[in-house]
Amino acid sequence: MTIRPGGAEAYAGELSQAVQDAGEFESIFVSRSGPPFSHAGHEGTRLALADRDPDLYYFQTELDEFDRVFWAMADKRVYTQDWRAFLEAVRPDIIHFQHTLFLGYDIIRETRRTLPDAPIVYTLHEFLPICSHGGQMVRTETYELCEAASPRRCHDCFPQFSVQTFFLRKRFIKSTFDLVDMFIAPSESERDRYVEWGIPSEKIRCENYGRLPVEPLPDPPDAGRRRRIGFFGRITHTKGVDVLLEAMKILESEDADVRLTLWAANLDMQSSSLQQRLSRLLEETAGSVRFAGRYEQSELPGLMSSVDWVVVPSIWWETGPLVIHEAMMHRRPVICSDIGSMVERIQDGVNGLHFRVRDPDSLAETIRRAVDSPGLWDQLRGQITNPHSMQDHLQVITGIYRQLLDSRERLAVL
Repeated sequence: MTIRPGGAEAYAGELSQAVQDAGEFESIFVSRSGPPFSHAGHEGTRLALADRDPDLYYFQTELDEFDRVFWAMADKRVYTQDWRAFLEAVRPDIIHFQHTLFLGYDIIRETRRTLPDAPIVYTLHEFLPICSHGGQMVRTETYELCEAASPRRCHDCFPQFSVQTFFLRKRFIKSTFDLVDMFIAPSESERDRYVEWGIPSEKIRCENYGRLPVEPLPDPPDAGRRRRIGFFGRITHTKGVDVLLEAMKILESEDADVRLTLWAANLDMQSSSLQQRLSRLLEETAGSVRFAGRYEQSELPGLMSSVDWVVVPSIWWETGPLVIHEAMMHRRPVICSDIGSMVERIQDGVNGLHFRVRDPDSLAETIRRAVDSPGLWDQLRGQITNPHSMQDHLQVITGIYRQLLDSRERLAVL
């Protein structure tokens, strides 16, 4: 895990707190830290208490020590000294990895070596074990969707690394994953892809993210045309913000009277080419688009109340976009790309609308339909159901913990 704000990070923190509050298990939360968000560990260790809370820790690692192909830290003392000492001091009964970004897969190996009898659970938030391109499964040059990884196809995306390197990468990661007792995938489409990649189906449990309850927003007044569109999340090459702005450019040229607000973070951390492209599009759509920047999670209800539709224009598969959950919790219909887990959450014409992925014309047409169809907003909003609750999710997760612990105890007896 990292401490940079995002959907997976927010979910991991909420789940940890829910486990703690339930009282059956004591939860200790470790968050990866490092540049540009640094929290130096105590002398002789990379780990440090967070806010003096004995159940919250930062684990500091350095980006320049991280092998982004094999996902391993160059300095193995990260595992053999720092992580091992922490495990020996805490002696957890079960370990649940939410992420190993900038920690490396060797942390799983060291966990198994140090605590051979402790079950290991691993939540698969995207396709990083399969895909070296940020786990997005899109091609590096064209950003076209990638249906399946292979050493040859990966070499085509990263020609600086040989076919043999990617063959060994897969073998290394899969052998490490053999040490994991149970994987959790937030969507069926993600689970199926990992089974195709080689994880035994019986070791992957499909379990949607759980969300904490929120106070429902009051019914908005009948405003006639529902023309207020919102985007919430981080900006990356694969989030499709440029597709959305291209669609708004089309609508603005038609005097469509649609208004978009972008609540979006991390633009300054993207490539110069993406920054320049988005800056140009923002200038060209200044009459209908407002860039509001990042937001705090506590602000979300108020921001959701200011829009009618939430747009999720991602050009990658997505594995369980939490912004869709948040829109559903606040009864805001979603307009999303027609691929991946997005279509598992949003049914076209039922609780939201689809458009062809990466197609600004299709998105513009869908937005036009959304704002110009009398009664459509009310119809879709009326069919939105609450997303998977954290309480129900917690019962599933702790049930997995109990099952794994019981299995280990039976093996110990034998």
